[in-house]
Amino acid sequence: MRHRHFLKLFSAGAIMLSVLAGSALANPVVVFDLKSGQILQHQDAFKRWYPASLSKLMTAYVTFRAIAAGEVQLDSPIKVTKHSAGEPPSKMGFKPGSVMRLDNALKMMLVKSANDIAMAVGENVGGSQAAFAERMNAEAARLGMNGTHFVNPNGLFSPDQYTTARDLSILVMAIRREFPQYAPWFSIEGLAVGKKAIPNYNLLIGRYPGADGMKTGFVCPSGFNMIGSATRNGRTLVAVVLGEKSAVSRAEAAAKLLDEGFDAPAAASPATITTLAPYGDLVSPNDMHDEVCKKKTPEEQSEAPPAAAAKDAPKSPYQEKLDHVPTLVAVGLGGATGPAPKAILDQGGQEYADVPIPSWRPDKPVPAGTGPKAVGNAAQGDQPAKAVN
Repeated sequence: MRHRHFLKLFSAGAIMLSVLAGSALANPVVVFDLKSGQILQHQDAFKRWYPASLSKLMTAYVTFRAIAAGEVQLDSPIKVTKHSAGEPPSKMGFKPGSVMRLDNALKMMLVKSANDIAMAVGENVGGSQAAFAERMNAEAARLGMNGTHFVNPNGLFSPDQYTTARDLSILVMAIRREFPQYAPWFSIEGLAVGKKAIPNYNLLIGRYPGADGMKTGFVCPSGFNMIGSATRNGRTLVAVVLGEKSAVSRAEAAAKLLDEGFDAPAAASPATITTLAPYGDLVSPNDMHDEVCKKKTPEEQSEAPPAAAAKDAPKSPYQEKLDHVPTLVAVGLGGATGPAPKAILDQGGQEYADVPIPSWRPDKPVPAGTGPKAVGNAAQGDQPAKAVN
């Protein structure tokens, strides 16, 4: 009996090693089962890395916790400050003084990866950027994200804002387990803002079978980061990929890791996200600025869905348009009828009732006569719309 048990464990371990060897991994990755936390693959899981917009997952988590604590409501007003409006793209471009519902703000932050909106959420929910960063770090410490530190809610580069693939895995587990009601937000195919259609930067959504989340991130020092999740036959796997060279390659890497995970036995490894022992260099951050950005065009330094490949270049399925009309969720300004966030009221703030609603200013001009037709009340942020192609 003992001999059979040993052979079973040996066989499972051999399969895992084979999968790892076949992947030719060159940067931090973790693949794990969401329900059990069991790790299927990992490499450099504790390597310090700049999170870029993956930071917005912690911003969402802190905000979800604030909602649960009664500090703020989904229909509470989020006001764009002068500071948040000045954040660089990716951004929505709303003017200072603009007000939106919190749920709309969160969807813009998660789908568009809007830096101005993430900062506005942080300033309103936390009272200030610094106060919100303190809450981000407090949550990280409580969850056991020991290799993580935040200074801002949007992930714009700071040498003092860093994390690890393992820590991000812990955060994903906390979000998906504690707040399943928000899971659909991470699989939104795109947003409709007036006549403008904004596709999700996560190229797995709508392309990879079963894809249902979660977030992308990019700054030059971090390279192209991604957390991709997918569910098949009731089993949800998550792939954390850091430091890829392009938006397409990170999607391809995540898809391959998820494929390998779904093909591997469920009992391939006894290690879990919480029991994996630290290893490797834990303190030296990796800076990919020159490698990723020095010789690339602005288009290549973007999280936006890429243009079609050149005729003589191999085409990735993650460079193709969706094979169906994307379902868009209408979002916009206004509709914030709930109470102001507690942090704002504690500072003597108002409920923004008399603040005018300016028009939206996109990153790039929208050609006349283009874009989707949104249905429903955009201010409510929960109505699906269809893009018109």
